[in-house]
Amino acid sequence: MERRDFLKSAAALAALVALREEAVAAPGEIPRRTLGRTGQSVSIIGLGGYHIGAPQLSEADAIRIIRTGLDSGVNFLDNCWDYNDGESERRMGLALRDGYRQKAFLMTKIDGRTPAAAQKQLEDSLRRLQTDHIDLLQIHEVIRPADPEQAFRPGYVVDVLKQAQKAGKIRYIGFTGHKSPEIHLSMIETADRHNFTFDTVQMPLNVMDAHYDSFTTKVLPVARKHNMGILGMKPIGNGLILGSNTASAVECLHYAMSLPVSLTITGCDSMQILNQALTLARSFRPMPHEAMTALLAKTANAAVAGQYEKYKTSNMFDGTVHNPQYLG
Repeated sequence: MERRDFLKSAAALAALVALREEAVAAPGEIPRRTLGRTGQSVSIIGLGGYHIGAPQLSEADAIRIIRTGLDSGVNFLDNCWDYNDGESERRMGLALRDGYRQKAFLMTKIDGRTPAAAQKQLEDSLRRLQTDHIDLLQIHEVIRPADPEQAFRPGYVVDVLKQAQKAGKIRYIGFTGHKSPEIHLSMIETADRHNFTFDTVQMPLNVMDAHYDSFTTKVLPVARKHNMGILGMKPIGNGLILGSNTASAVECLHYAMSLPVSLTITGCDSMQILNQALTLARSFRPMPHEAMTALLAKTANAAVAGQYEKYKTSNMFDGTVHNPQYLG
């Protein structure tokens, strides 16, 4: 990576770090931040839903991970209608029995864009999660240039979610994507033209992203201007970043949590991984700017072609590629 490009990344990071919101907590507790315009208080880490439904994890262990997280002060749960063919939502619904639903700010996502697909997936998610409302419902995988305009077509997914909001089935509306910062910006701009502001936005924010087609430098400042809740995901790049041998899992998570985000979503497929995340969250202090810059310097050459961000450069992480019928 050329020095001038790295210096641009470092300068952009410095400007963003100045915007960090203090995470508030009593000693030994998991800090919380405000989820943007929603005003909701959320833990600085959220439990990812994909790993919860993975075949190698037993149902009992999945429930134990979710409940241990909630008992330990994590209150944000991530999920999606299509994770593991619905198994992730089903298991989370089981975990939220016996009073645990009251401890959780529950988020899930849908792929459906047409009126029928969006409505069906919303109802499926409510049933699987065993709840009468979802705190945050996000439009999943906004990854194609045409997605923003389609989402706002009369009667399509945004209108379906607005109606669900009026009916009390969901509280807040957001969107996610992992492919292109330009598509994220288009979604926000399209919403502006329709006099609508998303409550949240979810995107990959990690030590590699700052160097290649960066959500951190392009989207994060715009989302903050809209006072959207910012959900960082893929802090370890689905594990790919570790293969670069430039940063440890703890460094990756600490860096992502230190950006000006509402929270960072991390997948936990074992109690060991969960406890690692809980320990870091309880003792969290923002990574100093100098340390963040040093980490960027270590990852710069590995990151330059996006080889450790396959969700940007390939379709291997695009669930909707395999199910185009949801898109209309």
